[in-house]
Amino acid sequence: MHVASKTSLAVDIRESVVGVNEARYLVDTYYQLQEYRKATGNQAIAMEKADEPHVTTDWLFDELLGLEKGIKNALSDFAEADPLATWAMSICGVGPVISAGLRAHIDISKAQTAGAIWRFAGLDPTVSWGKGEKRPWNAKLKTLCWKIGESFVKVSGNDKDIYGHIWAERKALELERNEAGEFADQAARALEKKIGKNTEAYKWYSEGKLPPGHIHARAKRYAVKMFLSHYFEVGYVMEHGKRPPAPYIIENGGHAHYMPPPNFDVV
Repeated sequence: MHVASKTSLAVDIRESVVGVNEARYLVDTYYQLQEYRKATGNQAIAMEKADEPHVTTDWLFDELLGLEKGIKNALSDFAEADPLATWAMSICGVGPVISAGLRAHIDISKAQTAGAIWRFAGLDPTVSWGKGEKRPWNAKLKTLCWKIGESFVKVSGNDKDIYGHIWAERKALELERNEAGEFADQAARALEKKIGKNTEAYKWYSEGKLPPGHIHARAKRYAVKMFLSHYFEVGYVMEHGKRPPAPYIIENGGHAHYMPPPNFDVV
């Protein structure tokens, strides 16, 4: 296998054409490198505090950071070449890596409903799988959606944010319902599982309520599903030149209304 020099590799990456399969691999690699880089940085800080030499660790940090940037640039080019991925990048909190990941994992030409994308992403709570059965969703896409939810939470204070605000509003509603005991049946089902009686979760479930972490996760999933419904609608319009048969309806506080995709003129 030909090994290019560091200089030529940087040039080749920007001039190369990234395919769908390679994009999937690069997205996974990007996040792995990111974790290695963070761990390396923490190690360097610890060594510095202990007055130990860390020149090699600093070098490794810089190399990992350089690889991250190179992969991000390649994925950015990949995403910018696709109209749907470009729309996704117009959303606050959704960058080139996430957009490229969605483009690489979701074949919008095969999706007939937003629900199909939810199920493929592991966001349909009614879908389950048993031992020996094939997982009915894409695990890597599910992880990517988790990252999308985390990103929406982080940008929720940004003036340009959309879905972070949806997360915050939904969380407030979920907390209100939780206090009113509307999730008592779910709490009872959770108690049927093996949960330590000394845990914080058991305390909440035994009171007929969901733990704060559970509420937080529910609200994030809600925001992500809203984003994916808009992702589907925009993709459907781009693919077919018309709106999908049944656009996603958001239910909030007992009232239903349609929310059009942001940054996009629906035909």
